Amino acid sequence: MLQQIARQQDIVEIAPQGSAPKAAALAHVAEQYGYTYGMAYRTGYKNSLVQVRMYRDPQPEARVREAATITAHPRAGNGGTVPGLEEGSLKPLPEAVGAVAVLKDLVTFDVMAQYIANRRQKAVCYLACAVLTVLMLIDRSALEAVVSGGAVAVLCAVAFKVGALRRGKIAQRLTDAGFVVVRDGQGGERFLRPGQQLPGHTSLFAA
Repeated sequence: MLQQIARQQDIVEIAPQGSAPKAAALAHVAEQYGYTYGMAYRTGYKNSLVQVRMYRDPQPEARVREAATITAHPRAGNGGTVPGLEEGSLKPLPEAVGAVAVLKDLVTFDVMAQYIANRRQKAVCYLACAVLTVLMLIDRSALEAVVSGGAVAVLCAVAFKVGALRRGKIAQRLTDAGFVVVRDGQGGERFLRPGQQLPGHTSLFAA
C-alpha cells in the first residue's frame, strides 16, 4: 500500500485483509497520506477477505496532511513508524481509535451490502424452503417435512432481520458522525463525507 502511495496513484487498493478492523486501520494510514475512503467489498476464497479502495483526495487540506505525515514518518514502510498505528502492528494508537472506528463502520456497511437480501433474494430463499419441504415428502412424513422446511424458513427470516438491524445501527452511527447517505448507480446506500461525491466522478468532492 505504501508503495502505491509513494507513486501518488489516484487509486490505492489496500491488500485484502481478514477482517474489517484490519482493513480500517490500513485505510486510516492511507488517509494520513492524503487519501479518502472509497469503497469496500468481499473478495478471495469464499469471500473471506475484505478489500478496500482509497482515492486521492484533491482538497488542499489533504496535501497539507500528506506533507506533515511524510515529515513525521520519513521511514514508514522501511522499518520506521507508521501514522496512527502502534509500531509493528495494525493496532491503532489511542489518538487514532475514533477515526479507525468510523472507517470500520464504513467498511462494514459497504461489505454487508452484499449480504442484505432484497425482495428477489428473499423470494428465492423461501422458494428453496418450499422445494425442500416437497422433496422431504418423498421419504418423510408430512409433519416432518413441514417442520423441517418451516425451520429453515424461520432461520432465513431471522438472518435477514439481524443483518438489517445491524446495518441500521451502523448507519445511525455514521449519520451521527456527520456522514451523508446517498444512492449509488445500482441503487445501494453509501455514506459520504459532506461535499464528497461517489467514486467515478471527475472529483470525489463537489466544487
